[in-house]
Amino acid sequence: MMKHITFILTLTIVWALVVGTALAERLTVAADIANIRSGPGKKYEILWKVEKYHPLQVLKKEGRWYQFRDFEGDMGWIHASLLYGTPAVITKSEKCNIRSGPGTQFKILFAVEQGIPFKVLKRKDKWIQIRHADGDQGWIHKSLVW
Repeated sequence: MMKHITFILTLTIVWALVVGTALAERLTVAADIANIRSGPGKKYEILWKVEKYHPLQVLKKEGRWYQFRDFEGDMGWIHASLLYGTPAVITKSEKCNIRSGPGTQFKILFAVEQGIPFKVLKRKDKWIQIRHADGDQGWIHKSLVW
């Protein structure tokens, strides 16, 4: 009996981990500008718009629509055709320095405010090489992004 309970408990934990991982999928906005809606369809109100490379944490799928949470905890819906799986990050600090290389000893190329999305090009230790949709690129410390 105890082996049976242990087996069922193990299966339940494994199932929860698999489902949790599937729902924790992160996708990236592929369109230059994408509408975020209040529900899963074009008939729903547009709540706000996001730009290319905006990362989203998938919560639920309904047909070709994804419900998501963003870096600020805001939730909305977006159509699957506007997304892809390319890794991306978004700045979460008020001022973020973008550098010429992976370290504070490298020159600051430019600075950005909170909420600027970037495509991830490469990772080196705690640094991420990034590119904005306008072509600007550099390195940012991982503590500054979501």
